[in-house]
Amino acid sequence: MIPLQGDGEGAAMGANRGKVYLIGAGPGDVELLTLKAVRALGEAQVVLVDELVNPAVLRFARPGVRVIPVGKRGGCRSTPQALIERLMVRYARRGWVVARVKGGDPFVFGRGGEELQTLARAGIEVEVVSGVTAGIGGPAALGIPVTHRDLAHGVTLVTGHTCDGGGPDWAALARCGTTLVIYMGMARLPFIAQALMAGGLAADTPAAAIQSATLPDERAVVSTLERLAADVQAAGIGSPAIVVIGRVAALAKLPAHAALLREVA
Repeated sequence: MIPLQGDGEGAAMGANRGKVYLIGAGPGDVELLTLKAVRALGEAQVVLVDELVNPAVLRFARPGVRVIPVGKRGGCRSTPQALIERLMVRYARRGWVVARVKGGDPFVFGRGGEELQTLARAGIEVEVVSGVTAGIGGPAALGIPVTHRDLAHGVTLVTGHTCDGGGPDWAALARCGTTLVIYMGMARLPFIAQALMAGGLAADTPAAAIQSATLPDERAVVSTLERLAADVQAAGIGSPAIVVIGRVAALAKLPAHAALLREVA
């Protein structure tokens, strides 16, 4: 448990306030970290780091920095979002520089927007440091362009899991004609595939699932919409993973260490 008592928050209200960096650490490969992220990490006095962030990014932090794990992972015990926001406000009100480090990009399914609003209400200075989102960097690592002049004139980033237990309008997405990149969709993959086919998307539409994208233990399958859930299960692919559905998925060039069950021509 992270101690919150005795921080003198009330006394610090009138003191000089610090700053918070909302940093995107990219999909996993530490070399995809931006130069700006490296600089911000070097300035931070306290780092709140997500579960999915490659620990190697901490090599860019200053010696003696306070590192606080604030893990969030689907299906596992997670640090409450409210606590994370309280910690950012509390340390910033002490006058500290805070780095909130999360995988991918903070503004793409990373709750960065919620955190920005909380910090703004508290009068805390915030700087957003964009990162390579997994929905683009992950497919790219396999040679999948999410847009292509001949194959896909757009891309739709969508979550397969929402906080209220609902979901997107899959029938509408089936008709949108863009590449679909689905975050947090592995647990509902059979339902998602069925809903997209019911909405009119062809069963033989190329599809891919990429686990631990850009990392040495990356694994992937390339299949069709109809068979993807079964092929993913057979290969033992799990979260965290990105799902790509659309003609561009057929362009995947899987590395030797990735698991290939079905290559779509």
